Amino acid sequence: MGRTGLVARVLIESTLPQLDHLFDYGIPDDLAAAARPGVRVRVPLRSAGRVADGYLIEVLDAGGAVLATLNAPVSGIEPPKDAAADFHGALSPVEAIVSAAPVLTAEVWRLARRVADRAAGNASDVLRLAIPPRAVRVEKAWLAAQDEAAQDEAAQDEAEPAPEAEPAASAGFADYPAGLLDAALAEQRRLSVAAVPALVALPDGRTVGHWATTMAELATATVRSGRSAILCVPDYRDQDQLQAALDACAPAGTVSRVDARQPNPERYRAFLACLEPTPRIILGNRSAVYAPAHNLGAILLWDDGDPLHSEPLSPYVHARDAALVRQALSGCALMFFGHTRSVPVQRLLELGFLGEAHPLSPRHPRVIPTEFQLSPDRQERTNRIPSAAWQVARAALADGPVLVQVASPGYAPTLACQTCKKSARCTHCQGPLALASANAVPSCRWCGKLAAGWSCLHCEGRSLRVVSLGTGRTAEELGRAFPGALVLVADGEHPLQQIGAAPALVVATRGAEPIPEGGYRAILLLDGEKMLARESLGVAEDCLRWWSNAAALAAPGASVMLAGVGGALATALNAWQPGAFAAAELADRRQLRFPPAVRVASVTGTAADVAAAVEDLTDVPGLDVLGPVTTVDPLVRAVVRFNYVDGDDVARLVKAAIVRNAARRRRAKGAAFRPAPTLKVRFDDPELL
Repeated sequence: MGRTGLVARVLIESTLPQLDHLFDYGIPDDLAAAARPGVRVRVPLRSAGRVADGYLIEVLDAGGAVLATLNAPVSGIEPPKDAAADFHGALSPVEAIVSAAPVLTAEVWRLARRVADRAAGNASDVLRLAIPPRAVRVEKAWLAAQDEAAQDEAAQDEAEPAPEAEPAASAGFADYPAGLLDAALAEQRRLSVAAVPALVALPDGRTVGHWATTMAELATATVRSGRSAILCVPDYRDQDQLQAALDACAPAGTVSRVDARQPNPERYRAFLACLEPTPRIILGNRSAVYAPAHNLGAILLWDDGDPLHSEPLSPYVHARDAALVRQALSGCALMFFGHTRSVPVQRLLELGFLGEAHPLSPRHPRVIPTEFQLSPDRQERTNRIPSAAWQVARAALADGPVLVQVASPGYAPTLACQTCKKSARCTHCQGPLALASANAVPSCRWCGKLAAGWSCLHCEGRSLRVVSLGTGRTAEELGRAFPGALVLVADGEHPLQQIGAAPALVVATRGAEPIPEGGYRAILLLDGEKMLARESLGVAEDCLRWWSNAAALAAPGASVMLAGVGGALATALNAWQPGAFAAAELADRRQLRFPPAVRVASVTGTAADVAAAVEDLTDVPGLDVLGPVTTVDPLVRAVVRFNYVDGDDVARLVKAAIVRNAARRRRAKGAAFRPAPTLKVRFDDPELL
């Protein structure tokens, strides 16, 4: 097998930080024709016949001149600098071209590289989110269809020129100022859009949120102008709403749903469709922001404050941050939709980086905090469901469905000792005990072991008491309070997305509320104090978002009763002023130097490794360190706070420390295993504070 003199620069798929750069390999004669940037390749890795998968990024000639590359400038931004191919020895040859399909585009490669560098992570970890696993049969069928389409297109080009794309027709958007959203698409602006808290009935009988129809119409206008649109939502319920709205207005065959819940062949088929040089609407969860898109025109992201937008895998990049990076690279329009406004978006608004879009009509749900109707009866004030909420629910149940939102799923998610009132813990793993039903044996929520012979570790008591009520117990009590009424449960174990207009009591956890035909005739928001008791910097912001999303399901004029919560949070919900609440939260965090006023990163490892990593950051201006504190012996964690302008420098220095630490993991001669890595860094951890 001869050598062409061509050089392939390859990114190896590996979680090892020291391999997060391009490697040079020779291209054999028989692979030269298929060696194009973006294809999957298999290359040798050091010795012992090991091979690794990767992506071909560049093709160079023998003199080092670039012949083809994915590092082309995007929107005037210079490509990343890399070491020159100045090696004069013999290069190992590429083992194989796995597929002729160029699954990695230049735009996605640049996005992955920039996102990984910003978070001190590996580009291959980002590409793992962007490119689904290969399905061979699906790919072969797609390649054959592409060849046929290319031949047909060539014949059509000889016959007549291709028609130009039609300009986007105004979608109307009567609830917003005339032309505002259309202009944002045309001028590729960045906006924070306040969603209209209302429901819309589709022609096929389904009911969706007003936000879903607005985003669907914007995406349709984008694709009709010859550009692609990416719609990013937190979970499958939101995807189903958007899919229904798109079915009603999007051109046939233009929607690709990229969803991790799909079977891999179906998901890979949708991914390959996104690679085609035609405008598409790409719908999915947080990973959809990395999807390839021909001539990207808009990224529309719903409810960016939802924790499901936060990626749990390295490099832990939030979908909002990835969308901001992609918008900067591509110059597309970017819109954040929501019934509330997250504090990070409020910061961007105050900086002038984002514009605002509000509905013309100030209509909003009729929210009544029960704390604003204080009862002189002390026992009445401590009831889980105040009498005013009971009366509203009883009156509304005659007209249609009533929603009761609770904090926890299950029957009794928290138990305590009847004697000493301390939390009941599992004797095996110390996890919390819970009841799955009224007659069930208590079991551990962590390990699942039954606690039939349980005794309290503090007082040796054997009786249990219910501390908190879940959906099951609440539904049971409401069934007794409203005899003859239909009671429905909607939570993680009982998914329910659509219901009719018939009277029913719907007990749901936050985010699992089914969408009713015509809206709920009344909504009861319970367990507010329990939701606010969670230890998190953004707990108030989360609660406002949960309650606002539930309140948006109310029928026009229906009452929304907020039980047990007062103060600024209740006032913001009552007046439907999420922007003012987000501004106050941001002002408080600026005084305390908490995110998003500053960026943070957690550095976890042994005391020596953490100290060495932090010492490298001492020259960064305005940087301060909290800790370190012991987490799990012998590991410690330090929290680093720094300004946004210094983020790239901090990420570069931390990445160098990670590489040094990983390089020490080489297995010693005669050793049976290599030591585990002892340094972990996570930027912008949402649960850090």
